[in-house]
Amino acid sequence: MSADAHHDDLAPSHGTRKSYITGFLMSVVLTTVPFYLVMSGVLSNLATSLIVIALAVIQIIVHMIYFLHMDAKSEGGWNLMALIFTVVLVVITLTGSIWVMYHLVNNMMPVSVHDMSQMP
Repeated sequence: MSADAHHDDLAPSHGTRKSYITGFLMSVVLTTVPFYLVMSGVLSNLATSLIVIALAVIQIIVHMIYFLHMDAKSEGGWNLMALIFTVVLVVITLTGSIWVMYHLVNNMMPVSVHDMSQMP
């Protein structure tokens, strides 16, 4: 096996015109649907929020697959491992931040903060 053959196995795979068009059309749909839901107000706020969040996550996946070419076999699987590590760190950071802010509000704010008659 030559060095060139080994190098070709690790080379990034570039998408075809069809895959780019498919990714683009999916991105347009995944952007248009939430925009319509928010602007028209056809669903409740909770349902709209959940659908928008779900479609945003799907759009992130579409971008990673069709435009960034990230899958289990790209770069020998290291891209996927780096992605999983990044997601874990983001979840830990967001969860910790929300937990700290929640406890700061509940434990540090005086009960009568909304009663403006007590202010000097």
